[in-house]
Amino acid sequence: MNKKHLKRAIVFFVLAFLLYPSLSFGQRTGYTKEEFMRRRATLIEKVSDGLIILFGETMPLPGTHFHQDNDFYYLTGLEDPGAVLILVPKTRESCLFLPQQTPREELMGGANLLKDAKAKEKTGFTEIYQVSFFDEYIGRNLSRTGMTLHLRLSPGDTIDNARYETLIFTARQARLHYNDQISLDNYRILKLKERFPSAVFKDITPSIDALRVIKSPEEIEVMRRNGHISAEGVKQAMLATRPSGYEYEIEAAAIHVVLKNGATGAAYPPIVGSGPNTCILHYEKNERQVEDGDLVLMDFGGLLDYMCMDISRTWPASGKFTKEQREVYEIALEIQKACIEAYRPGVTNEDVQKHVIEVMKKKGLDPRGQRGGFGHYVGLCTHDVGPRMEKLQEGMVFAIEPGFYYPEKNIGVRIEDTVLITKDGCEVLTKDVPKEIDEVEKLLSQREMKKK
Repeated sequence: MNKKHLKRAIVFFVLAFLLYPSLSFGQRTGYTKEEFMRRRATLIEKVSDGLIILFGETMPLPGTHFHQDNDFYYLTGLEDPGAVLILVPKTRESCLFLPQQTPREELMGGANLLKDAKAKEKTGFTEIYQVSFFDEYIGRNLSRTGMTLHLRLSPGDTIDNARYETLIFTARQARLHYNDQISLDNYRILKLKERFPSAVFKDITPSIDALRVIKSPEEIEVMRRNGHISAEGVKQAMLATRPSGYEYEIEAAAIHVVLKNGATGAAYPPIVGSGPNTCILHYEKNERQVEDGDLVLMDFGGLLDYMCMDISRTWPASGKFTKEQREVYEIALEIQKACIEAYRPGVTNEDVQKHVIEVMKKKGLDPRGQRGGFGHYVGLCTHDVGPRMEKLQEGMVFAIEPGFYYPEKNIGVRIEDTVLITKDGCEVLTKDVPKEIDEVEKLLSQREMKKK
């Protein structure tokens, strides 16, 4: 190969790498058996008597992969449907109950741990029983362990909805009394009260939430990887944007990246709003044709090893911000950057807001009523569980998302990153997505290079 051909080959390779990245992060990270054993042991330490009971999901929603109940998965790592967990604080035992499968069930979905002779060794459970023994186990052990059943009396969270949001959507469903029915969790509570009326019922949820809010080293590694993957998804979505294209094409570009790299899908329904849709905060139809001059607002994150990610970016479909779009974007960006700058262990919401005011004043920018502060937790749920953040602690992960919305001008801007509180400050897990104005416009200019 002569020098001329070598030079062309190098240029082609660089352009191919820039424009058609084959991003690959290898196999899924996953968790060790010891991680789940540690979680169970830590929860047991918070309870002195009785039995801790948690139920798993029973079956997948139609048309989706099976997704285990978040609390149940957090303590077991088990994805088999229909499972139940009992923890015994007095003896520090952990017992798993699984359905006895028919040959047909094994054929269709594979055998569960009841058929695995090394199941206890692999999982760290003290005992694994058939689920038909569940009531009898409680009857045999309740009096000797203490007459308290520690259950999830609070609502469960989902992939993308917090516990309080579960209550909100349940109330909305019940607006029409024909839709008004108690949840499966509530039915289980009533059933246990019927079977064991002398037992005292206590809510285990606050203890679980206190554990889940501080991420372990294994969880942090999963979230770091998810941050890289999800960020690349958003970058490819930006590169897939063009006037006359459709919002769903932008969504598809991001979904392709996360699925290719081991995620099971999106952490929530992707939001891709263009033009007037940028001002609908949870718009998810993603069906409009993008027009020249539009802003595009995307809110997206992958779901990897049961850990979510949350990113929002706003960019001009044409590749260049207008003067007015730029002004709004700059204010949102500077508020977000000031918040991130202030995050560190021990800081309060008021401390962050004070810093934001000082920064905006120095820069001569009007915050337009926004003060910044803390965002929502991120973890097993996009709107993850945890007590209200009085002060930041090392190991917390949450999203910060300042935004401005002007429907009369078709201008909606939101800039969101997921951040991890570290020993000395914070780490932006989603930093790989451009957000500085010049960086955004530079990335978008690569679309023209691709055309040529």
